[in-house]
Amino acid sequence: MLPIPTHGQKLAKGVGKHLKDRGFSYLEEFAPTNGLRVDVIGINNKGQIWIVECKSSRTDFVSDHKWENYLPYCDAFFFAVDRYFPQEILPKDNGLIIADEFGAEIIRFGPKLELSAARRKALLIKFAMHAGDRLHYQRENKRFNNGLPFKPRP
Repeated sequence: MLPIPTHGQKLAKGVGKHLKDRGFSYLEEFAPTNGLRVDVIGINNKGQIWIVECKSSRTDFVSDHKWENYLPYCDAFFFAVDRYFPQEILPKDNGLIIADEFGAEIIRFGPKLELSAARRKALLIKFAMHAGDRLHYQRENKRFNNGLPFKPRP
């Protein structure tokens, strides 16, 4: 039996659908560098990289002290929340997405962030390798039905 998705996972699902509709490929739970894990990262055909941090509650936002460390790894950063989230506690200078498990809508964009060429190249390679690893894992897991969890590269 499949586990019931958390509220944050439902937000990420809706965000992913929205990014796909905008021409992005995306991954959930991606580590741009050691010690960081973003909820959703999307890359489009122009090489733009967006990071979306899904916040399921006030407590989830207040207890998160890492999100500012994600800014050097993207061209655009957004918080994704549901329509009941107290938006006034979110920083006004970041992007905002309202989402549920069925889709999402961008409410506002934050400022354009500067991503260095070297970091962009490294992220694109890491994104591609991670996506390939996930595909291989899914194929092997179906083939052998071993139920082992996916382990990303360091």
